Amino acid sequence: MSAPAVPLPLSAGERETLERLARAQSAPHRQVLQARALLLAGDGVANMVIAEEVGVTAMTVRSWRKRFGQDGLAGLEKIREGRGRKPSISEQTIAEIVRLTTTTTPVGATHWSCRTMAKRVGVSSATVQRIWSDLGLKPHLIDTFKVSNDPKFEEKLVDVVGLYLNPPEKAIVMCMDEKSQIQALDRTQASLPMVAGRAGTMTHDYKRNGTTTLFAALDVLTGTVIGQCLPRHRHTEFLKFLNAIDREVPQGLQIHLILDNYSTHKHAEVDRWLKRHNRFHLHFIPTSSSWLNQVERWFRDLTDKNLRRGVFGSVPDLIASIEEYLNAHNADPKPYVWTATAESILAKVQRARTTLEQVVSQN
Repeated sequence: MSAPAVPLPLSAGERETLERLARAQSAPHRQVLQARALLLAGDGVANMVIAEEVGVTAMTVRSWRKRFGQDGLAGLEKIREGRGRKPSISEQTIAEIVRLTTTTTPVGATHWSCRTMAKRVGVSSATVQRIWSDLGLKPHLIDTFKVSNDPKFEEKLVDVVGLYLNPPEKAIVMCMDEKSQIQALDRTQASLPMVAGRAGTMTHDYKRNGTTTLFAALDVLTGTVIGQCLPRHRHTEFLKFLNAIDREVPQGLQIHLILDNYSTHKHAEVDRWLKRHNRFHLHFIPTSSSWLNQVERWFRDLTDKNLRRGVFGSVPDLIASIEEYLNAHNADPKPYVWTATAESILAKVQRARTTLEQVVSQN
């Protein structure tokens, strides 16, 4: 009979993890064997007996014990150098795929596909897809951006972010904008409802039944929205909406409006109105910086949840649907929490500008 071995020291947590792994149905087979062997070693069973029971060599058992003594549970996932499946794609080939993907384009196309890259390098398209996936490369996608050239970018950014992070007392901070030319679209055929195994359907073509413009002001603190649909978005409609805000917001509160640089907002009639209503304070975001205006996030939700799949036989139907969404939102409002500091945004913008300057200089 084999002599008992010195028990392998196992903490309660390590033993629990090994027991769970030894019973696992989906874990790699080699790890299950390791777990069973280490549990036996923890009970002081001899290496030869463990090897016979688990179905490996005594040398393998000794190797597992040694590795566990050095690395603990982390050693279970390690494969010794020189063991395991050898990579079929060389590091040079992977590097070439990455270089071509990030610095070149195929003839006559704007970006590489799995098939065109596979043909170019001489590997399978599945290999290209795996390499791209592992490295997070997505040549079929593109993000849009615009770095603001506003000469007062920093000044405006600090002003707006300061309102988000440190709103003034006895005041309300509101993000305001217009969503113009919202179309009342009616489908040419009836839509089919969703059923098990099939998504809902709607025709790709439609009939236009007119447009409306939604003026909206989002209360940064509470998430509630003041909204009004008007036929156009001239300065006269903007003044109507300012009057609506003035009626809605309790007297005694200052009103800080964050909005874009649209010329309507700076019309002479608007300036005269503001002088007569001195509790209103307008704060303009930098040009090409709509991401700084939180009401744009609310507009996106409105589009996704109400407008994109909507069917509207007339403009009044469209307005009624928008007002229904607005009322439902205000019944249970959720504010959008702003966390980015002006310093972090400025640093990011500076990195973007530096990168753009490098690209321009290279070209």
